[in-house]
Amino acid sequence: MTPLLQVRDLARHYTLPREHLLAAAPVVPALQGVSFMLQAGHSLGVVGESGSGKSTLARLVMALEAPSAGSVCFDGQDLAALDARALRRARAGFQMVFQDPFGSLDPRQSVGRIVAEPLAAQGGTRRAEQRERAGAVLDAVGLRAADVDKYAHEFSGGQRQRIAIARALVTEPRLIVADEPVSALDVSVQAQVLNLMQDLQDRLGVTYLFISHDLAVVDLVCDEVIVLYQGRVVEQGSPETLFNAAAHPYTRALMDAVPRAAPGARRRPRAAPVPLLSAPQGCAFAPRCAWRQPACLQAPPALRVLGTGHQAACHVAEAVLAGSAHDTAESLSP
Repeated sequence: MTPLLQVRDLARHYTLPREHLLAAAPVVPALQGVSFMLQAGHSLGVVGESGSGKSTLARLVMALEAPSAGSVCFDGQDLAALDARALRRARAGFQMVFQDPFGSLDPRQSVGRIVAEPLAAQGGTRRAEQRERAGAVLDAVGLRAADVDKYAHEFSGGQRQRIAIARALVTEPRLIVADEPVSALDVSVQAQVLNLMQDLQDRLGVTYLFISHDLAVVDLVCDEVIVLYQGRVVEQGSPETLFNAAAHPYTRALMDAVPRAAPGARRRPRAAPVPLLSAPQGCAFAPRCAWRQPACLQAPPALRVLGTGHQAACHVAEAVLAGSAHDTAESLSP
């Protein structure tokens, strides 16, 4: 099957201001050779700490920025190769839900105008039709069609995020890029929004690229997960595989960072992230890695297959897996 979304060797570099007139402008590689495929009707989670490149990836997939190298193909079309008119037509097929429901909705416009904005941008529909479709999609996300005349400040945080999801759905897209869609919400409201997104996927066949730092959320929503570290994919697999048998030390560090009700447990101290401009020649995670070997400092590891649907970019992945199995056996022993 042809994937709905295919990302090949995607890279994005940002040039920083010069320190002085004669100095070369420093370049920060936000993404470095990211590749993945996403089939229609499935959900792919992207996880990683702040600064790993998650939001940059979202902007490139949405064609809000041009890649420095590589390509983003949606439904067989390279988005960077489209002219402005063709890209506007293509945008009907992919929409975005932003992180902050308080900042992504214009307080001066009615909910009906906010939700219908993608239709107005596409053109070809009258105001009355836009209003009707906005009411229908609000009803689909659990609000009322009569809410089209209200304003964003009249709704709670969870309801505002439903409005943002309605705006993304109004063009009947095949792909929705959700960038931390529930991180600004209370836990109880998060569950409501996530249940809504899963229900919409079951009913409408929507495909999600779900970006989050919350591993529990990704485990609930996604069929497959990629782990980003300093702009590179360091591990990829199903949530069950990654969260129960992580082969990359960074993925295991993310698992260990999840708060647990174990006051007596001792945690190994973690090294601070290394700035991208001073990253080592070998594995970028090597300065923070407890499994570090001499080879890790010499050459960056490539993604390699460890099992069905499971890949990791680590020189010592087998040792990490063996250590994980040993830890599990010790925890189960009497």
